[in-house]
Amino acid sequence: MGKSSVRLGVDIGGTFTDVVLETQNSRFSTKVLTTNDAPENAIIDGMHQVCRKAELNPSDISQIIHGTTLATNALIERRGAKTALITTEGFRDVIEMRTESRFEQYDLNLNLPEPLLPRQMRYTVAGRIDARGQVLVPMKRAEVEAVVDQIITAGYETVAVGLIHSYLNPVHEQMVRDVLAQKAPDIMVSLSCEVSPQMREYERFNTVVANAYIKPLMKSYLGRLADRLAGEGVSCNIFLMHSGGGIISIENAAEFPVRLVESGPAGGAVFAANIASRYGLDKVLSFDMGGTTAKICLIKNQTPKTSRVFEVARTYRFKKGSGMPISIPVIDMVEIGAGGGSLAHVDAMRQIRVGPESAGSEPGPACYGRGGERPAVTDADLVLGKLDPDNFAGGSIKLHTQNSVKALQSFLGDALDMDAPTAAFGLAEVVDENMANAARVHAVENGEDLSEYTMIAFGGAAPLHAGRLCEKLGVDRLLVPSGAGVGSAIGFLRAPFSFEANRSVYMKLSEFDPDKIKTLLSELQSEATGFVRNCDSTSPILSEFKVYMRYAGQGWEIPIVISEDQAMNPNADEFLALFEAEYIKLFARSVAGMDVEITVWAVNATTPPEPVEPVTLTSNMGEAKIATVRDVFDPAQSKFLTSHIVDRETMMDGQSIAGPAVIVETETSIIVPSSRMATRQSDGCIDITRIDEGAAQ
Repeated sequence: MGKSSVRLGVDIGGTFTDVVLETQNSRFSTKVLTTNDAPENAIIDGMHQVCRKAELNPSDISQIIHGTTLATNALIERRGAKTALITTEGFRDVIEMRTESRFEQYDLNLNLPEPLLPRQMRYTVAGRIDARGQVLVPMKRAEVEAVVDQIITAGYETVAVGLIHSYLNPVHEQMVRDVLAQKAPDIMVSLSCEVSPQMREYERFNTVVANAYIKPLMKSYLGRLADRLAGEGVSCNIFLMHSGGGIISIENAAEFPVRLVESGPAGGAVFAANIASRYGLDKVLSFDMGGTTAKICLIKNQTPKTSRVFEVARTYRFKKGSGMPISIPVIDMVEIGAGGGSLAHVDAMRQIRVGPESAGSEPGPACYGRGGERPAVTDADLVLGKLDPDNFAGGSIKLHTQNSVKALQSFLGDALDMDAPTAAFGLAEVVDENMANAARVHAVENGEDLSEYTMIAFGGAAPLHAGRLCEKLGVDRLLVPSGAGVGSAIGFLRAPFSFEANRSVYMKLSEFDPDKIKTLLSELQSEATGFVRNCDSTSPILSEFKVYMRYAGQGWEIPIVISEDQAMNPNADEFLALFEAEYIKLFARSVAGMDVEITVWAVNATTPPEPVEPVTLTSNMGEAKIATVRDVFDPAQSKFLTSHIVDRETMMDGQSIAGPAVIVETETSIIVPSSRMATRQSDGCIDITRIDEGAAQ
């Protein structure tokens, strides 16, 4: 086996760490419980497990690609370093004032999320750049030194620097960094002109604060991981998945850790896009449900929808504006606290509520037998017959059904006067309806009809719930790919090396300056290409150009894709035509007689996508071999039904099984409702479609 052909993908989740090893001809995977105190321990354990399965040594690994929720969790749980913010005089409270918009208009007792840094940890300096990048008030080095002395005395580990209009002229932020480097070289520094060089000071300041806040934690973790891997004889390059769906070097990840927020879910979206390409699907709803959260993403034309701003740690479920905005390129998805470990309770209105609190890996759901007492989604799935207590995670974790029954009865059943199976039914329906509602809201916001979509489900818990979601959403087709239980980790191995550089430069079409535009986009192309070349020195690099435009006076802009020829030979009429065409798609009309503004320019440099081999659909090859039967609860009929149990490995291409059925494998189980038929396709995907009512009679 040549060393050059061995790649390792690693996804650290809140409950499980997924590890996938791919060779030229084979794939080996495992799930191990996440070790929260030292996440690298789970990676080393999982790596040894897959190497034993492949009969390889860790030293044979040629490339490691890693994604993690550690950055996200640190922001949500506020476990970052002691951080100071240096900002422009008069703008100390921007990250607390936010945008002054109300995400819940009629809540008179609305509580806004607390900023990451309290007021006493925010410092100001004089000096001012105007909206065109000109120096209005020069910055005095002596005043900066005085502020830095205060920061040194207070013992800060890391500093965020966010000054007004620094995205147009970074000279003042660079002066602050120079002073910090001279007087306090051990303090880490993050500049907003590098982390998020975009207009809108609240989003930019919040992003640079978040970057500084998690930088010591992530830098320490990545350093420990590299040292541990080196100690195991692994000498290959380590890369990180970023939130935009590409791969960056470990050095860049340590410098800009805020780009790792949502890196795990981004890998899942890339995985789903790869499946969509194989099947020629233009409209896909990816559904990723793990141990802690569920993620939903719209994928059109085999490309996940992207955004420039997203929110973490929302305090109001589904409410835009209730979270912490991060202004970086990101795959646009909805995330809700509904994973296998999400805990349930009865609220004051005697209603079952699930999440966002999770049992995690320690102690885990009650059925793990590790000290958990409260009921989680996994406990409900076990009691409803969806899981085999002796064959969970390939038999590596034995589940205790009586623990689940006790937890469901104690925390839900007794309060609502129902038995444990009914409580489990209620818990599961609440979770499934929460996820279905999130998908509906996301679809409406994007003007999409989900009945036209195919769902692709992956993650350890998604195949258990995807069939029911399809029933609720009116989705006719569901694909569960091979390796679904570790889908995000596989997605890392499918992702290109990429980096998006962006910059805010305000320009009206009436003041269109082709030479300035060409220079700006050329600079961004060079910047983005440089990041990619740090990871891959030989592959060709493609450039994707995008401008964000709006009518003059509007509050937000829409992304417009332009070709390289249009970027290097810019024409105002072409830009206007592209903008109006996209605007009409979104709002069904254009606005005559109004000038158009460009606010943000972006270039994404990427290596070519992995080539895919189209799948030839197969069917009518007979019924799959039935291993056994057991009672599984069917929520659509509100009762237990005798269900066929099929081992996924024994299913041959083209074989089918009608629901109710459970298709079992090492890392997950696929629930096939009584309304569906499951067929194995030639690439190993389980293709689940609606049974024609006339044929079923």
